[in-house]
Amino acid sequence: MKTLLTIILIFITTIGNATKILIPMDNSQKNHLKAYGIAFWTLQNKVNISWLLNYRGGSFITPHLKDIESECLIRGVSYEVIADAQANAIFAEIARPNVNMDRVKLEKVPKIAVYSPKSKLPWDDAVTMALTYAEIPYDIIYDKEIIDGKLANYDWLHLHHEDFTGQYGKFYGAYRNATWYINNKRENEAVAQKLGFKKVSELKLFVTKTIRNYVASGGFLFAMCSATDTYDISLAADGVDICEPMFDGDHSDHDMQKKLNFNNTFAFKNFKISRNPYEYEFSTIDATSTRNINESNDYFVLFDFSAKWDPVPTMLCQNHTNTIKGFMGQTTSFVKSYIKSNVLILGENKAANEAKYIHGTYGKGTWTFYGGHDPEDYRHFVNDPKTNLKLHPNSPGYRLILNNILFPAAKKKKMKT
Repeated sequence: MKTLLTIILIFITTIGNATKILIPMDNSQKNHLKAYGIAFWTLQNKVNISWLLNYRGGSFITPHLKDIESECLIRGVSYEVIADAQANAIFAEIARPNVNMDRVKLEKVPKIAVYSPKSKLPWDDAVTMALTYAEIPYDIIYDKEIIDGKLANYDWLHLHHEDFTGQYGKFYGAYRNATWYINNKRENEAVAQKLGFKKVSELKLFVTKTIRNYVASGGFLFAMCSATDTYDISLAADGVDICEPMFDGDHSDHDMQKKLNFNNTFAFKNFKISRNPYEYEFSTIDATSTRNINESNDYFVLFDFSAKWDPVPTMLCQNHTNTIKGFMGQTTSFVKSYIKSNVLILGENKAANEAKYIHGTYGKGTWTFYGGHDPEDYRHFVNDPKTNLKLHPNSPGYRLILNNILFPAAKKKKMKT
């Protein structure tokens, strides 16, 4: 972080009459993912930045300061130096009532936490890879930090590919004899007991309810893959044992399905739980086993929202394309019939009747669920190498992750031009 003196100096360091830097986010951008890091870095240094929704793929505009220009050059981010007259013309175009664009001021640096175990086995995590590549700082927290009340220190929380049901990812059928599985189960049980819980499922339920309270108080939640459906399953199964003996040492409730409370969930309703411990599936929410789609034609489409009237979903969908290549995961996508009516679908595969990217509000906060494991690895298997984002600097699938990280920085009220 720069010293106060340096921060003051970049305010006064301008070049000629060119007073703005435009960071385009259309197909002319060399590195879309690093551009989000520039936006975050600019906020960290207390410099005004605006997000131009639907203008050239959701571009950014900043004052023309030498340090920002240098940072773009260092990180390989495309930018254009424009004069005040050009900037004002862009603002005037965006402000026209018949144009689906808007200008949103970014004003706060979100403090970011990633809920993740110290050992990420057997999965890498797309969000932490995106944050690291974009050079956006974040903290790792896990169950102890949640129990200790540290979640309140953060504005934005991502859930690593967790199993919040206490069934260890439903890996029992294929990996119950693997060293990493045995160690993971032993470590989770030890942590649960140390924190005062008899079962891992009880600890995870406490975590999901604490996160629910965090969202209700104004927090921003983002989850991918199995952290999406297992989060809601955990909430629905509050007070109901849905784990078989190999997971928690005793039998599940025979009437578990009848006892689920869908009023507790964020996104899903009326789903059926998979009782088979050998099945690599948690419930009927996930479309992985029912979809009939080839990799070559697996795409989902982003919805087009009104930038002036629906700025939040518009921010979450900013991209240089509205058709994005699909990718699988333990939870690949969401069967539409199990999605609550008040949930906003941001991206879908209409032909398959499945949603890929969904969003909603809870209390004062918001949540976003994104199906699939890694946007640039179609079918990521256990122990596969992690994706090298240097090879995918313009990934539209990863852009959706970074939209979620940045939108909590947006000013609540619309900015006047």
